Parts: sequence; structure tokens; C-alpha cells
Amino acid sequence: MSENHLFSAIRAAIPSLDKPLATLADGRVETYGDALALSARLAGLLVARGVKPGDRVAVQVEKSWPALALYLAAVRAGAVYLPLNTAYTLNEVEYFLTDAEPTVFVCRPEIEAEARALATRLGVPCVETLSTDGTGSLTEAATAFPTTFADVPRGPEDLGGILYTSGTTGRAKGAMLTHANLLSNAQTLKDYWRFTADDVLLHALPIFHTHGLFVASNIILLSGASMVFRSKFDPKEALQLMSEGKVTSLMGVPTFYTRLLDQPGLTREATAKMRLFVSGSAPLLAETHRAFRERTGHAILERYGMTETGMNTSNPYDGERIAGTVGLPLPGINVRVTDPETGAALAVGEIGMIEVKGPNVFKGYWRMPEKTASEFHDGFFITGDLGKIDETGYVHIVGRGKDLVITGGFNVYPKEVEGEIDAIPGVVESAVIGVPHPDFGEGVTAVVVLEKGAALTEDAVHKALENRLAKFKQPKRVFFVSELPRNTMGKVQKNVLRDTYKDIYRNVA
Repeated sequence: MSENHLFSAIRAAIPSLDKPLATLADGRVETYGDALALSARLAGLLVARGVKPGDRVAVQVEKSWPALALYLAAVRAGAVYLPLNTAYTLNEVEYFLTDAEPTVFVCRPEIEAEARALATRLGVPCVETLSTDGTGSLTEAATAFPTTFADVPRGPEDLGGILYTSGTTGRAKGAMLTHANLLSNAQTLKDYWRFTADDVLLHALPIFHTHGLFVASNIILLSGASMVFRSKFDPKEALQLMSEGKVTSLMGVPTFYTRLLDQPGLTREATAKMRLFVSGSAPLLAETHRAFRERTGHAILERYGMTETGMNTSNPYDGERIAGTVGLPLPGINVRVTDPETGAALAVGEIGMIEVKGPNVFKGYWRMPEKTASEFHDGFFITGDLGKIDETGYVHIVGRGKDLVITGGFNVYPKEVEGEIDAIPGVVESAVIGVPHPDFGEGVTAVVVLEKGAALTEDAVHKALENRLAKFKQPKRVFFVSELPRNTMGKVQKNVLRDTYKDIYRNVA
């Protein structure tokens, strides 16, 4: 084994060293040559700080150009890259550092003192800092190292990254992703979504997460393309970049698209030079899909993936992109639906547990062999998502397994109820949960966000659903809120809602 499986492929895809890779907010342009030079310096520093092949490099910093180069440096040094959500408190970070035992922890300068104290207590050998503007002890120390680096050999099955799942139930689990997982998924998506060196991606996603790091960044690197690299999404700037022809594609979460729809300048003319809009990380409302298509002529391409697998399915590049579905299994990936109780395969159109198998599926959970074994079934990974595959092969997600509501012995799939509530005039969106009920086990409960000025009442919602849903599926209570709780990737946090409303049926006889 003489090559570094993932980085060798990235290096081979570079069209030229002076090709722009990232245009930054201050107008600076960083080339592929710059990326090679900075990642070489950083890789040299990591090795000097004691990083050996297979060691973890934990990183909790704001998005910046050097932060992206640090990911490449960790791969080149043979390390396992461990990005951490910038919203985590140091108290939460303590768990990840204890569990992963990194050799190096890179943090924001403003928490350096506390991070060093924590690292000393936990036995983490080295702490470096990196700020949003690219300054800090990391980049300062890296200037002493050469702009070339002999990439550490790593094979397809060696780990390239660990991503911790959000851990809404129990402790967070570290998903171990190999070089082969990361490379195969990015190459498949590059081809499926037709990315070439002519593309310019508006990259406004965080890079501590699969979507922004392993999907968006890796696809661009493997296609020799360019990106406009931004720390956050600004719909006004996005629209300007599109209309000026400075970007050809956007990967976003549903919120990006609802915010674009709020811009009066969003028109067919403004988006005429765009090739592709992709949405993921949270379900895209069918209404958003329709409204965006009406305004721009573009059908948003929705896909389905998760921390443990990268992307599993995608609506087609050519062919119908159907609102409310996550498309077809990607090439080389098998998707099936099984009975959650028996594991038996289900017929077309039946709702059950989605299971996936393919080169994208992770190696297992870090230091959790029993948990890993329990999450696989005949070689398929049990996703925890409930869904169905229709007669045309399109996959539909109806909710998380843990979000399934069992009321009076009947199964209620929240997405079905949410779809009916969302169709009521005046409703922006809804979340349906099950909370303890003395008579039914769980009571179907709806939490609803209304349009400004809408005067919808709980009784009006009940009345609207009367002839739309079976009695057992209808919410027993409806609550109105100004917004639904979401995590940083835009997913509705139903665990937070379940906790908020857990006692509402306590005194119901």
C-alpha cells in the first residue's frame, strides 16, 4: 500500500494548480495549489505534534479556509478527522474528547484557556487554536513547515473520519467512516449530479457535518470544480451571485430555499444560469418544492442520507424530481424496506424500516461493537427511518422509527398527519409527536406554526382533519408556536417537543 486512498484520488482530480478552488468573502481566491501547500504545512505540523496513522484529530472551530485545509491535512497525515458542532458547549465536548481520545484538539481562540485545562485533565496531548479569520496557534506554527508533504499511506478500509450522531436518545455514537466510504460516495454523487470542472458551488453549509464536508467539499475536490466559500447563507448575496452567473449550483438545507422564496428578486431570469439546486439534511416541504419551481423553473433535487452512510438515494438528475420523495437508490447502493418486528422484506408500497447496503455504509460505531452488531441485519444497516418504496422505485421517508406514534395499538406515521395539517390554509408547518396518554399509551399531538395573521384555532384544525384522517390518527391536542425547535442542520427536534408536552394528558381520565 503506497497511496493515501482518499487524498490520492483528490490529488489526481486537480485540473491545474492555479485553478481557483475557493473564493472567500473578502474576495481572495484560493487555488488548488494553495490547498496543497497549506494542507502540507498543516499535515507536517500534525505529525510534529505526535499524530500517528489512525490517531484522531478533533476540531471545533468556525468555518474558514484553513479549517477546510485542516481536514485535508488530517487525511494526508493518515489521521482520523473528527469535526465537532460549533454549538457544543465545552461540557458536551468533554464527552467526545473522552470517548475519541484525540492526539490533537483544535479549538476557537476564545475558549483556549478552558480547552487547555480540559485537555490536561483528560490527557489530550496537544491543543491548538484557529479563528474565523484563519489566525491562531495552528496556522502560526504551520508556517515553519514545508509546502510539500509525503502523504501517509492509507488503504480503503482505514478510517478517514469519525462523525458523532446527535444522540437524541442515549449517548452520542461515533460513526467510523473509511477512506472507501468517503471516496465512493463522493465519486458516485459527482457522476450522478453531473459535476465537472466547469461548476462553481455556492458553499454556505457548515463543515462539521456530512452535508457540508463529505458531500459538498469532497464532490467539488473530486470534480476539479470551484466554490464560493461562505461561513453562512445570505439569501440576498446568494441571489446576486446567481443572477451574475458567478455560481452554477447550490447545496442547501430546506431553510435556504424558504429564505430564497422570501426574496422578491427570485425569478426565472435570476436563476437562469444555475444548473442545480440540491436539498437535504431535513425534509423539504412539498409546498416549498412547488413554490420554488413556479418561481424559478428549477425543480429542487432532494436526496436522502445520514451520518452513518453518506448519501443513499437521490431524485434523478434527468427524470422526474418528485416532491415529497427522496428519489431512487444511488448506483451501487441497495435499499429495502422490512418489517420492524420480524425483519421480513415488505411489499412495494408498504411502510416499514429502511435498510441500506453498499460501499457508502460505515464501518461501525467507535468502540461500540455490540451496538454496531445490533444495527446490522443480514449485511444491511438498519437506518432507524421508516418509509416505503413505491411502484416506480422512488423512496419515501415517513419519519424516524422512534418518532412512530403507537396509540391504542395502532401505528401512526407523523408525516402523514403533518401532510394533512400543512395543507390547511394558514399553516406554515407542523410537527406531530406522541406523548404519554393514560388510555391510549400515546396521544397523537400536533405542534403547529401559523402564517402571520392567520386566526386558526385548535377546533378549526380538528374540523379540517375530520374527513381526512382515521379517528385514531387525528391529534388529540393541537398547540400553536411561533417556530419549531431545530438543530443546526434544520432538523425538527421532536425529542424537545416530546419533553415539552410530556405531561399534557397526565390528568386525562
